[in-house]
Amino acid sequence: MQEILVFVKAFVVGGLLCVIGQLLLDYTKLSNARILVLFVVSGVVLTAVGLYKPLVDFAGAGATVPLLGFGYSLAMGAIEAVNSYGILGALAGGVTRTAAGIAAAVFFGLLNALIFKPRTKS
Repeated sequence: MQEILVFVKAFVVGGLLCVIGQLLLDYTKLSNARILVLFVVSGVVLTAVGLYKPLVDFAGAGATVPLLGFGYSLAMGAIEAVNSYGILGALAGGVTRTAAGIAAAVFFGLLNALIFKPRTKS
């Protein structure tokens, strides 16, 4: 029963984060790129003020997989690197912690561009 509760919490929290994104798409004139940046920056800010870590502890993958979780990973990597290497660690820590995600995004973005014909949103 405990395992099922973990999945339910992740599903509910991740779903609510996606609902927020869908509402932003439907009811604002923000572009997809601006919403993406808003989510990543929100994850960094919420981590910096200590509000996102409790959500990650509660929801697990439901909080770390969405874009807010990418901002959380960037911030946590920078914080850990600053504690280990000083202020210069702030520049490298976030990228080091999220390198796999960045590499996957670049690879699949390139693959998408090669397979499909890009066009602008009307």
